[in-house]
Amino acid sequence: MLSILIPTYNYNVYPLVTELKYQADKLDIAYEILVQDDASTTFLEENTEINLLQHCSYTLNHENLGRGNNINLLNNRAQFDYVLIMEADAFPEKKTYLQNLIASINQETQVLFGGVTYPNEKPEKDKLLRWKYGNERESIPLSERLKNQYHFVFTWNLVLKKELLSNYHFPYNVKDYGYEDVVFINQLKKNNIPIQHIENRLIHLNTESSATFIEKTERATTTLNQLIKNNKLDLKDTKIGKVYRKIQFWQLNIVICFLFKKLAKEMIANLTSSNPSLIVLDLYKLGYFCLLNQKKHV
Repeated sequence: MLSILIPTYNYNVYPLVTELKYQADKLDIAYEILVQDDASTTFLEENTEINLLQHCSYTLNHENLGRGNNINLLNNRAQFDYVLIMEADAFPEKKTYLQNLIASINQETQVLFGGVTYPNEKPEKDKLLRWKYGNERESIPLSERLKNQYHFVFTWNLVLKKELLSNYHFPYNVKDYGYEDVVFINQLKKNNIPIQHIENRLIHLNTESSATFIEKTERATTTLNQLIKNNKLDLKDTKIGKVYRKIQFWQLNIVICFLFKKLAKEMIANLTSSNPSLIVLDLYKLGYFCLLNQKKHV
């Protein structure tokens, strides 16, 4: 029936696995929970306990392959027709999470997305940026997601046919953080593969600091730049790419780079403050992207 795939890195995924196992056992369905660790250095003892649970397994990669490649390998190991991609730092919002998911799968289902939410409780100051970004940019209600099936969708809390994921796998050349999900969803869109949306959310328990989120944003922007350079994505495939195309047209690259270098410290101060602005984050990403492209031509 269902193979649950959980890529992880330096995270204790045991509580998530036990909750999913509890829900699956209550449904009396054929299932497996496959956890694959991308060369972590922490929580190894806790996660190894997963191997003691029936229908569950935990394996450790000897080198870091990147999230997309990790999912590809998990899918190769999966034995059931449908796979559910999870995020290690997620947790079902409801005790009926798997029940609702199974009830929504029908003969027409190829891809199904359940949505994402974030904790209501405001975190401490140094973790506000990621929490605010998640609540305002990722926690999108079903009514909005239905307006554009490919726009507000992530590659977790995502059910797919195993065969489909084998045919439209995550890009093998992306090993660093970011945008492998955009490449994957873009493949589905280009091939007119429909995405079914339901309201069956996972809570994203991401607790990374604002400084870490900024650093990961820079890494993701670098990955995006490389994907565009390698023709895996086009400028029109992302919001930042569309804006950059206009900057190119008006020949404002040098101006944007100058302003970014001059204002970067002030922007980081805002983003790590008690009231971070997502508009400032957008401008920071844009400036960083412009800087990467300026370096290409120097």
